Amino acid sequence: MSKEVKQQILISGVGGQGVLFLTGLLAEAAIDKGLSVFTSETHGMAQRGGTVVSHFKVGDFSSPLIRPFQADALLVLKDENIAQHGSFLKKDGWAVVNSGNDLKIGKTLTASGIDADKLAQEIANPKSVNLIMLGFALAKAGKKGGGQINLFCTLTDIKKVLRKKFSSRKKLIDASIKALDTGYKKCLK
Repeated sequence: MSKEVKQQILISGVGGQGVLFLTGLLAEAAIDKGLSVFTSETHGMAQRGGTVVSHFKVGDFSSPLIRPFQADALLVLKDENIAQHGSFLKKDGWAVVNSGNDLKIGKTLTASGIDADKLAQEIANPKSVNLIMLGFALAKAGKKGGGQINLFCTLTDIKKVLRKKFSSRKKLIDASIKALDTGYKKCLK
């Protein structure tokens, strides 16, 4: 991939869902590719189940915050947050939402739904919603033909970051990769 990558991704969820962890993984993947990264997050009431939002930019930007209608992508870990943050998505952007159904964003955009909560329960890892969502998005980015999205990193890139991050914790690496693969495979079905 060219060094000229420019992407703005808004990640939204609630406290405890791993929004900041997901942002960190994406940032490390970008840095490993030699790309510039900006992140900024708001998480005031996160410990009480409040909204957590992370602004993630990869490429040549001068400010970490994403303006409304400028995000290339939304990763929404809590479906109710689509109403709050859907307006950040630009008209040709893409969105993935933790929902059993695809959800409308405004009049023209649709977020691809994946029931990450259910899948996390099925793999006996209820804290893995964030990684399932990321796996789903990475699979959509790797698909050929209609429905393909643009994402600066691959499943292999994220797995590399996880292995590096948890190098001495094999069980955690295995559980994390299983969650990523669960979301990835769900998209390919």
